[in-house]
Parts: sequence; structure tokens; C-alpha cells
Amino acid sequence: FTDRMLAAINYMMIDMMAAIARKDYQQRRLRQAQGIEKARASGVYKGRPVDAELRNRVRELLAAGLGIRAVARHAACSTTTVMKVRDELAQR
Repeated sequence: FTDRMLAAINYMMIDMMAAIARKDYQQRRLRQAQGIEKARASGVYKGRPVDAELRNRVRELLAAGLGIRAVARHAACSTTTVMKVRDELAQR
């Protein structure tokens, strides 16, 4: 009986700690988002600037007919970056 009772209490404590941690995480994310929104509104936060040189290199390699992985390897960037540039070209 005592072992089962202690196990139940332990599970309850773990669940409670997990709920507190989740709530804390969500609250920090919300405050971070509010801060970023406020900074953007005041023109302070602009995010990471676009690397125009890299994007031009990727465009050239794509125009040369290389595949996504080959372009990423030659341009020293991720395949995600290559696909974003490819999609931008397709929208034009």
C-alpha cells in the first residue's frame, strides 16, 4: 500500500512540475513575442539582414542547372536557403 501511495504522489509531483515548467515556458515566449512586436513597431528590431551576395551566388548556380544539394554544397549554405531562393525566383 505504501509503495503505491508514494508512487502516486511522485507521479503527481512530476506532473505538477511539468505543468509549471510548461506554463513558465509559454509565459516567457509570450513576453518575448510582445517585446519583439514592440521593438518592431518602434523600428529597432529588424531581424537578420538578407545576405545578397549569397543569394546572387545561389541564383547563378540554379540558373546553371545545378540541383538543390549541389547548389547548397557549392554556395556553402543550407538546402532550405536554396529552396527559398528558388521559390522567390519562381514567384517573379
